[in-house]
Amino acid sequence: MINACIIATVLSSQAAIDYPEARRVDQVDVIHDTQVTDPYRWLENDVREDSEVNDWVDAQNAITHGYLDAIPQRDAIHERLVELWDYPKVRTPFRIADRYYFSANDGLQNQDVLYTRRTLEDEPEVVIDPNAWSEDGTMALGGLSFSPDGRYLAYAVADAGSDWKTWKIRDLATGIDLPDRIKWSKFANPAWLPDGSAFFYGRYSPPEGDGAFVGKNEFMKLYRHVPGTPQSRDTLVLEDPDHPRWSWGPSVTEDGRWLVVNVWRGSGPPNLIRAMNLEDGDGSFIDVVPEWKHEYEFVGSNGNTLFFITDEDASRKRVVSADLTNPSAPVWSEVVPEQSSTLKSVHHVGGELIANTMQDATTRLVRYGESGERKGSIELPGLGTAQISGGERAHDETFYSFSSFTTPPTIYRFDLTTGDSRRIDGSTLDVDFSDYVVRQEFYASKDGTRVPMFLVHHKDMKQDGSNPTLLYGYGGFDISLTPYFSPARLAWVELGGMLAIPNLRGGGEYGREWHQAGTKTRKQNVFDDFISAAEWLIDRKWTKPDCLAIQGGSNGGLLVGACMTQRPDLFGACLPAVGVLDMLRFHRFTIGAAWQGDYGDIENEDEFRALYAYSPYHNLEPGTSYPATMVTTGDTDDRVVPGHSFKYAAALQHAHAGTQPVLIRINRRAGHGAGKPTTMRIDETADVMAFLVNELECSTRGSDSEKPSP
Repeated sequence: MINACIIATVLSSQAAIDYPEARRVDQVDVIHDTQVTDPYRWLENDVREDSEVNDWVDAQNAITHGYLDAIPQRDAIHERLVELWDYPKVRTPFRIADRYYFSANDGLQNQDVLYTRRTLEDEPEVVIDPNAWSEDGTMALGGLSFSPDGRYLAYAVADAGSDWKTWKIRDLATGIDLPDRIKWSKFANPAWLPDGSAFFYGRYSPPEGDGAFVGKNEFMKLYRHVPGTPQSRDTLVLEDPDHPRWSWGPSVTEDGRWLVVNVWRGSGPPNLIRAMNLEDGDGSFIDVVPEWKHEYEFVGSNGNTLFFITDEDASRKRVVSADLTNPSAPVWSEVVPEQSSTLKSVHHVGGELIANTMQDATTRLVRYGESGERKGSIELPGLGTAQISGGERAHDETFYSFSSFTTPPTIYRFDLTTGDSRRIDGSTLDVDFSDYVVRQEFYASKDGTRVPMFLVHHKDMKQDGSNPTLLYGYGGFDISLTPYFSPARLAWVELGGMLAIPNLRGGGEYGREWHQAGTKTRKQNVFDDFISAAEWLIDRKWTKPDCLAIQGGSNGGLLVGACMTQRPDLFGACLPAVGVLDMLRFHRFTIGAAWQGDYGDIENEDEFRALYAYSPYHNLEPGTSYPATMVTTGDTDDRVVPGHSFKYAAALQHAHAGTQPVLIRINRRAGHGAGKPTTMRIDETADVMAFLVNELECSTRGSDSEKPSP
């Protein structure tokens, strides 16, 4: 094991890096009377279709990997990561008809394997093993949807991390796939009729030319598919040619009476709800939630009563029901009122509504009856994150997992009749977790807002201002950062580092108002929260700027890019991953237009001014000495297209006046993150940690380890 280490710059004597040339063009856009330059517009082109972009990627990767491979500690870090990753991982089971299903990984398998068994004590049988699909592990299981009768499984194949999925149907009795192939689907899992006779799903028209990975995702249509028939015979159920961004998320009630469709146009609220009576209706939809005002999420049903989570009149959300006995005039009732904690999800199982709530970014599980009466809680083993697998209204059991920063996932069976939990599975590592401390602190942001932050470190760490610290953040899209176990993070604290995770505005930790305080013209609050977290860590003598690294992915990549352009003096290293970095053109690619609810729309002048003021790509200043930076992305990322990272890296290398490296690491055959094989994850993590070890200028600490310390 690699313990408290020496983190020091060991390659600083290398000659300045000769970065690959990136052609600059005279591209100028005029937006609200403002001239906006975009010299690297050509780097938006699809790397698979544009040879110049492909050559630039190859040249950048050659520089980056040459630099990383020369770091002496990289091999030792990789070796330890392999050791920490190599433990059996079992996911939360769920019940379909008379069988249990779960995913598991023996430790270093590239992809999880789907298993089944008839009882919890039986030996598991393999249902699907994606590891046989490709030699490099980049073909992944991208989604599951079982017919409630247990007859069929619709499963999605995702290639190279793309959001595009091809759905196949397996006959679970024979283990043989039907000939069906459902293509051009993303962002909507199939919803089966109870008897497995058909399912509903959303898909787009086949993209033209090279649009598969960069073209806009618009005009989704909802179809009905019958197993054993070709996709060309699917029945169109719902479309709206007047609203290209409207998309459909189907659900079917357990009794098969109602098709409930979540109508969405962005990554967050508001949304609409439409429903069709499948038993005695005329095939038309009724508007259950007819206006774009609030968020409604379907939970379950009891006959004509549908249960929803909503933020209407409840910033931290509540549970309501709609009685559709008279479909033209739904009768609404409150079931579970808003609480002081934030309601994140509800599972309808065993005639109960089990609420997953959040208090200061940690989970609480509370049980309610269908009429809203409180029936107690599910006691968790500590402060961390719990996730429930759910079940059906007739079930007397459900399953949940619990984990924290220092607790690998543990699986429990909960008996709804007795109210007892029983541990049924879990992961064991040869690590003494008592050596590490997890604490939650609260600090004041720039405007005085109180923000929580988790700190994870070795119990012997001193507040002497010299600790290598990794500050990780997200801050957007109503997403909450809660404690969970990660072998990569464990490796960092083993190396003598501190992990700091603040719960920034823009997230969902404290409900709608917390989320909205970090959106559109108020997005700067998120960056202020993150910068204030860094300043708090420095003021409290946990670290210093030369020892402080910042990291974030996707919207978190934007966070890192914005903060490093605003305060390049505050950080020793920056790691923007798969980031949204050009805030004036994000809406032009794939599903980017759906993010305007969080980021804003450049057609609105006030929102344009806010976006332009912090857009990382547009705010790099030539002649500035930026921190050591490694941008990471994947060449098949069709969520946040890699052109964001390509343009930002090229502009950063052009503007940078210092000696610190500014690199870009581009995974081939990798997307936004989902489905990335284990070998690729370990390699990327080893490179990131080696980069930090090499670039952070921290004081020397001794090591009692028998192995050399990086």
